[in-house]
Amino acid sequence: MPTDTIRQKTKQILNALGYDAHEISIVMTDNLQIQQLNKQYRGKDEPTNVLAFPMQEGQFSDISPGLLGDIVISCEQAQKEADKANIVLPERVSQLLIHGILHLIGFDHETTPSDAKKMEDKSLELLKIIETNNELNAF
Repeated sequence: MPTDTIRQKTKQILNALGYDAHEISIVMTDNLQIQQLNKQYRGKDEPTNVLAFPMQEGQFSDISPGLLGDIVISCEQAQKEADKANIVLPERVSQLLIHGILHLIGFDHETTPSDAKKMEDKSLELLKIIETNNELNAF
């Protein structure tokens, strides 16, 4: 997936969320690297599709207030999931990008069913902005 496409989608998402003056970093990687990160930071020794590392919380959150954080996406895992869902890789990456960005700004689907619903609704709203396939589900 071209870097320019990812950059454009990221800008659209951040603008829609009111974070257009903020910065994030995005790493596209493979299952081996994301598995190592998942084990190191989450204690789960398995590959995952997306990891988000927020910089707006914790003791160093005031160091760079414009930096939302880092997102790591496994292209290998995303391709497997795209194939299974019968969608193309860029659509799956969009889902994962939205999911990661929402985590960076404080959304959490693992706390309560209400929080999960809020995150799903916001994900669908953002998908409609950056993707033409209206059949895409939220991640």
